[in-house]
Amino acid sequence: MLKNEVRGIDQRILGILEEDGIESFYPPQREALPLCLEGKHLVLSVPTAAGKSLVAYIGIVQKLLREGGKALYIVPLKALAREKYEELSRFKKVGLKVGISTGDLTRSDPRLARYDIIVCTSEKADSLIRHQASWLWKVNILVVDEIHLLNDPGRGPTLEVVISRMRRINPDLQIIALSATIRNAEDIANWLDAELVKSDWRPVKLKEGVYYRGIIEFSDGSIKSVGTKPDPIQALVKDCLEDGGQVLIFVNTRKSSQSLALKLRDLVKNYTENEREKLEKIADDILSLSEEPTSMDEDLSRCVKEGVAFHHAGLSSESRKIVENSFRERIIKCLVATPTLAAGVNIPARRVIIRDLWRYEVGLGMQPIPVLEYKQQAGRAGRPKYDTEGEAITIAKDKEQRRRIISNYILAEPEPIYSKLGVEPILRFHILSSIACGFTPDMESLMDFFSSTFYAYQSDIELLSDSIDRTIKFLSENDFIEIYDGRLKATLFGVKTTKLYLDPLTALQLRRVIERIPFGGGSEISYLQAICYTPDMRSLYMRESDTWVEENLEQIKKYIFTEIPPLYSSDYEIFLSSLKTAYLLNDWIEEVPEKKICDKYGVGPGDIRNIVETAEWLVHSMRELARIYRFDLTKELNDLVLRIRYGCRKELLNLIQLKGIGRVRARALYNAGFHTVNSLRGVPLERIASIPSIGKKLAVSIKRQLGELKER
Repeated sequence: MLKNEVRGIDQRILGILEEDGIESFYPPQREALPLCLEGKHLVLSVPTAAGKSLVAYIGIVQKLLREGGKALYIVPLKALAREKYEELSRFKKVGLKVGISTGDLTRSDPRLARYDIIVCTSEKADSLIRHQASWLWKVNILVVDEIHLLNDPGRGPTLEVVISRMRRINPDLQIIALSATIRNAEDIANWLDAELVKSDWRPVKLKEGVYYRGIIEFSDGSIKSVGTKPDPIQALVKDCLEDGGQVLIFVNTRKSSQSLALKLRDLVKNYTENEREKLEKIADDILSLSEEPTSMDEDLSRCVKEGVAFHHAGLSSESRKIVENSFRERIIKCLVATPTLAAGVNIPARRVIIRDLWRYEVGLGMQPIPVLEYKQQAGRAGRPKYDTEGEAITIAKDKEQRRRIISNYILAEPEPIYSKLGVEPILRFHILSSIACGFTPDMESLMDFFSSTFYAYQSDIELLSDSIDRTIKFLSENDFIEIYDGRLKATLFGVKTTKLYLDPLTALQLRRVIERIPFGGGSEISYLQAICYTPDMRSLYMRESDTWVEENLEQIKKYIFTEIPPLYSSDYEIFLSSLKTAYLLNDWIEEVPEKKICDKYGVGPGDIRNIVETAEWLVHSMRELARIYRFDLTKELNDLVLRIRYGCRKELLNLIQLKGIGRVRARALYNAGFHTVNSLRGVPLERIASIPSIGKKLAVSIKRQLGELKER
């Protein structure tokens, strides 16, 4: 019985766990749970699938049932937030309300106040702190998933600041930090004044090995012959599938993931008729997700029909979710993915093949991947309940490479985790926020706050003082803050920048553009290029075939309101990248088909969505800054926000507000003579259904939205 393994767990929690088929706790769970239930801070550093999350769930629910309050569960990725939300939702049975928020960083999201458990990304948590959401003061337990991402230059500093800030907001806060096995977990535990539970225990034994000339040599001394035909990857995949397992292959580029998945389509055999029908349906669902299927969608659909799939950030989030769920349900047998999957949702396989231990880094060329990344990928091997052991396999071309792989990866320890907070672009972002929210009204309190960070724990805070002084000078000289009598106070511009979640340098560039635009407004390309030239937009890389971008520059120079850098300077390449990204957005709002955009710019549907979401936020921010500096620009910026959101010309903005109507269907309605929602009133159902891409089902939905048909 579970209650005999760890005493003190609420009977209602145990009942839910037993309903879910959990019969006993894993050893790391039995060690961690008593500490967690006593209310102690906890750092749990154990391998993938060893039960970290369940410890956090029990800790949260027990705390809230006994003491009330709220729980905040922070994850690094939106996809992981959805997974945790669904898992936590099982505890609604005990009366707890579970909410999720990963989107809009420019609003306080007041609806979250009604929930007891809130799952969000670190960026959303930071945004909520900036908006001073009143319920944050009621949070008495904080769970930080994947805390080893403190080491990540992109997400790490925000996560670090959120943890430090939440400890100041509620000194009695209990913190539960979850991590993969890392070398210096003691540092994180000491920083948090936490108990450390560190273990290498796994529910499924992991065997790490190297394939060379048809033989897998495992680190435990065992060997396995799999042959060499027709090539190493196919031999390894075929061997595992024939034994009833699933295979997950990690490669270093999106292009490789697609080409390899297409190549492996003929390997998956032994599907039943029922399973074949399921695969056909999944393949059809992928194509029906969008009004405009792309060649990438078509490739994925072709692969899925044969039980193979690929997974990378270029896919739409909907396609990625379908692939993940289908692999979990074991209907897809072979998945080829880029490393982003290893850092995200939990998808185990019997055999993990890590094909690429090197990858291209901008400015550095080909570099070996970190040991921590290898361990995360290898850790996906072994499916609890299905496998008695998992295999993580790399491929060597010669004996020397085999020796290096064993030494540098299989037998190596992961790299230590170090704070990435001490960089000036990151400091200006978080220092302004701290001042604007009133947390640090003077230099003494500012330095005091930074002395509580993980950076200060690992380094001397004095190393930061010069960078902080330079940042304060930048913020003061550019009207983000005012300094008087030793006090630090944000200006209206500074507060607005913080609430919009902008890098101060982005806000400064947007303000300068706003002030340069002549009365009468600018063109779409002028606004789009301005937002794409900011630090907050990840612009597209320039390829050798992109000479057309520079050729077009002469024609539009008069519409560009940012400074054009000197030819051949390093900034000139960045400028051209921003212009290329602006052209993609311009094609999007001019209704160029998604398939053409993907082919022209070398991107996938997921890339378009990411660029569009960022652009919508930045144009929204530009509009909000225009309310301060140039109110006459707000109307056209508002229209541009909507056009970016929906990817359409201005004349479709009325029609596109109908549910189920995207830009393709809105254009079909418009071309059929229906230019507004009201123009559809009184029109026979059959007439609407006959319009290309509409059909009867959607026509019925339109009529119901117009109030001309009753809901069933």
